[in-house]
Amino acid sequence: MKRKTRVALLTSGGDCQGLNATIRAIGKTLFQYVDNLEIYGMYDGYRGLIEGDYLYMDADNFSGIINLGGTILGTSRLNFVPGKALLDDEGNDVMDQMLATYNRLNLDCIICLGGNGTQKSAKLLQDAGMNIITLPKTIDNDIFGTDETFGFQSAVDIATDVMDSIHTTATAHSRIFVVECMGRDAGWLTLSAGIAAGADAILIPEIPYDINKLAAYIDGRRRKGRRFSIIAMAEGALSREAKQLSEDERRQLKKENKFSSVSYELADKLEKLTGQETRVVIPGHYQRGGSPCPRDRVLATRFGTAAARLVMEKKYGYMVGIVKDEIVAVPLETAASKTKFLPVDHPLIQTARDVGVTFGD
Repeated sequence: MKRKTRVALLTSGGDCQGLNATIRAIGKTLFQYVDNLEIYGMYDGYRGLIEGDYLYMDADNFSGIINLGGTILGTSRLNFVPGKALLDDEGNDVMDQMLATYNRLNLDCIICLGGNGTQKSAKLLQDAGMNIITLPKTIDNDIFGTDETFGFQSAVDIATDVMDSIHTTATAHSRIFVVECMGRDAGWLTLSAGIAAGADAILIPEIPYDINKLAAYIDGRRRKGRRFSIIAMAEGALSREAKQLSEDERRQLKKENKFSSVSYELADKLEKLTGQETRVVIPGHYQRGGSPCPRDRVLATRFGTAAARLVMEKKYGYMVGIVKDEIVAVPLETAASKTKFLPVDHPLIQTARDVGVTFGD
């Protein structure tokens, strides 16, 4: 009898659109081409691998889920100690428990769907002796080795829609509106949504802003008869003063800050400098939710089928990515090596500047 092929699926970190579409593509491809197949869906990410809590998946589990947001398997996070360990919430090293589940199920590999943290965690699983394939999931689009991640375009669509709607009320009341987008360390989401929605200012982590220059820009718009302004602001955007501080100093400053987020602090300062009523909108986790857009469904399907083929080829230790519209297999150590920040000379930044957008610099 032909040996069984045993694969585990695991979704880790924050959820986003396209996880289920990717899971579907993996399962459908494997069931089509692999005989004597067993697929285990680990519940709640690494928790399922730690505790041996899983769903034995048949072909029916992969039907009717391409349009579903979230993840049918659930997700969670582990505390990552760079290059050393994965810890649970109590600070216990859980690698031995995960390895025990891997060996008990006699798995050929684990396919991990996740963001930057998942790539790093998956590399530790690989170093511990497990066969690993990963897929790049994040609305931040900040995973190194791939031009795009699934979930990104859906989040851009949502953030754009929010700013589109804000335009009407901003115009009616002659207000400044600050729309805070997700993207703690990278400005991909804020930049794309800001351009698509016609934002007047875009503030991203990679380009520290000068509050006085931003206020002067808004005053200039008002003198030209443009009575409202829309500012797309990444949650990780920094002023020039904050950029000069160390990470520890910024953390301490955040603890002492009376404002709940960077956008509220910016709005308060702008209102004082410009004298113009300023409001804040934070779409928050709304950007992660709902059905994946068609582009993400297509990308997720391409990624999922590629991951399945890596399984069939027994090609482990890779992340599936896309570069110049070609699917690629990126060595896991490369994908886990660093964050893909938005280059300050990226063509999209120049495109925004060419239509009059300010970055506050």
